[in-house]
Amino acid sequence: MLPPIKHVAGDTFVFQQGSSSSHRAKETIKLLQQETPNFVGPDLSPSSSPDLNTVDYKVWVLSSRECINGIIMNSVDDAKQRLIEVWNSLQHSVIDAAINEWRKRLRACVRADGQHF
Repeated sequence: MLPPIKHVAGDTFVFQQGSSSSHRAKETIKLLQQETPNFVGPDLSPSSSPDLNTVDYKVWVLSSRECINGIIMNSVDDAKQRLIEVWNSLQHSVIDAAINEWRKRLRACVRADGQHF
Protein backbone atom coordinates (compact mmCIF):
# COMPACT_ATOMS: atom_id res chain seq x y z
CA MET A 1 0.00 0.00 0.00
CA LEU A 2 2.99 2.33 0.25
CA PRO A 3 3.03 3.38 -3.43
CA PRO A 4 -0.63 4.54 -3.42
CA ILE A 5 -0.13 6.32 -0.08
CA LYS A 6 2.96 8.08 -1.39
CA HIS A 7 1.12 8.95 -4.60
CA VAL A 8 -1.68 10.66 -2.66
CA ALA A 9 0.25 12.15 0.25
CA GLY A 10 3.78 12.60 -1.05
CA ASP A 11 6.03 12.91 1.99
CA THR A 12 3.36 14.53 4.17
CA PHE A 13 2.23 11.53 6.18
CA VAL A 14 3.17 9.66 9.32
CA PHE A 15 3.00 5.89 9.13
CA GLN A 16 2.02 4.38 12.48
CA GLN A 17 2.02 0.65 13.11
CA GLY A 18 -0.09 -1.19 15.63
CA SER A 19 0.72 -4.23 17.69
CA SER A 20 -0.31 -7.12 15.44
CA SER A 21 2.44 -9.65 14.78
CA SER A 22 2.64 -8.70 11.10
CA HIS A 23 3.20 -5.06 12.10
CA ARG A 24 5.95 -6.04 14.54
CA ALA A 25 7.86 -8.32 12.15
CA LYS A 26 11.50 -7.25 11.84
CA GLU A 27 11.27 -7.18 8.05
CA THR A 28 8.16 -4.96 8.17
CA ILE A 29 9.75 -2.52 10.62
CA LYS A 30 12.93 -2.34 8.54
CA LEU A 31 10.99 -1.69 5.32
CA LEU A 32 8.88 1.04 6.87
CA GLN A 33 11.88 2.72 8.47
CA GLN A 34 13.51 2.86 5.03
CA GLU A 35 10.44 3.76 2.98
CA THR A 36 8.38 6.15 5.09
CA PRO A 37 9.48 9.63 6.08
CA ASN A 38 8.02 9.71 9.62
CA PHE A 39 7.54 6.13 10.75
CA VAL A 40 6.10 5.60 14.23
CA GLY A 41 6.85 1.99 15.11
CA PRO A 42 4.94 -0.10 17.63
CA ASP A 43 7.64 0.47 20.24
CA LEU A 44 7.21 4.27 20.00
CA SER A 45 3.43 4.43 19.86
CA PRO A 46 1.91 5.88 23.02
CA SER A 47 -0.30 2.84 23.05
CA SER A 48 -0.95 -0.15 20.86
CA SER A 49 -4.55 0.87 21.04
CA PRO A 50 -6.55 1.44 17.87
CA ASP A 51 -8.09 4.26 19.92
CA LEU A 52 -5.03 6.38 19.06
CA ASN A 53 -4.51 5.41 15.44
CA THR A 54 -6.44 7.79 13.17
CA VAL A 55 -6.72 5.17 10.48
CA ASP A 56 -8.17 2.61 12.91
CA TYR A 57 -10.69 4.77 14.73
CA LYS A 58 -12.04 6.72 11.80
CA VAL A 59 -10.70 6.09 8.31
CA TRP A 60 -10.64 2.27 8.30
CA VAL A 61 -14.16 2.01 9.70
CA LEU A 62 -15.55 4.13 6.88
CA SER A 63 -13.30 2.62 4.20
CA SER A 64 -13.97 -1.00 5.11
CA ARG A 65 -17.73 -0.44 5.02
CA GLU A 66 -17.49 1.18 1.61
CA CYS A 67 -14.97 -1.35 0.35
CA ILE A 68 -17.15 -4.39 0.94
CA ASN A 69 -20.51 -2.71 0.35
CA GLY A 70 -22.06 -5.16 -2.11
CA ILE A 71 -18.82 -5.64 -4.04
CA ILE A 72 -17.71 -9.14 -4.98
CA MET A 73 -13.95 -9.54 -5.08
CA ASN A 74 -12.49 -12.71 -6.52
CA SER A 75 -8.82 -12.18 -5.78
CA VAL A 76 -6.35 -10.30 -3.61
CA ASP A 77 -5.66 -8.03 -6.59
CA ASP A 78 -9.39 -7.19 -6.79
CA ALA A 79 -9.39 -6.36 -3.07
CA LYS A 80 -6.28 -4.18 -3.41
CA GLN A 81 -7.76 -2.31 -6.36
CA ARG A 82 -11.04 -1.75 -4.53
CA LEU A 83 -9.24 -0.47 -1.44
CA ILE A 84 -7.26 1.98 -3.58
CA GLU A 85 -10.47 3.19 -5.24
CA VAL A 86 -12.15 3.72 -1.87
CA TRP A 87 -9.10 5.49 -0.44
CA ASN A 88 -8.91 7.79 -3.47
CA SER A 89 -12.60 8.67 -3.14
CA LEU A 90 -12.34 9.42 0.57
CA GLN A 91 -13.10 13.06 1.33
CA HIS A 92 -10.13 14.83 2.87
CA SER A 93 -12.49 16.29 5.48
CA VAL A 94 -12.83 12.77 6.96
CA ILE A 95 -9.07 12.54 7.41
CA ASP A 96 -8.93 16.07 8.81
CA ALA A 97 -11.68 15.25 11.32
CA ALA A 98 -9.82 12.12 12.44
CA ILE A 99 -6.61 14.09 12.93
CA ASN A 100 -8.44 16.83 14.82
CA GLU A 101 -9.93 14.21 17.13
CA TRP A 102 -6.53 12.76 18.05
CA ARG A 103 -5.65 15.14 20.91
CA LYS A 104 -9.00 14.46 22.59
CA ARG A 105 -8.34 10.73 22.26
CA LEU A 106 -4.81 11.09 23.61
CA ARG A 107 -6.17 12.88 26.70
CA ALA A 108 -8.72 10.08 27.16
CA CYS A 109 -5.92 7.52 26.89
CA VAL A 110 -3.93 9.32 29.59
CA ARG A 111 -7.02 9.40 31.85
CA ALA A 112 -7.50 5.67 31.20
CA ASP A 113 -3.85 5.04 32.11
CA GLY A 114 -3.04 3.68 28.66
CA GLN A 115 -5.93 1.22 28.61
CA HIS A 116 -8.64 1.07 25.95
CA PHE A 117 -11.31 3.70 26.36
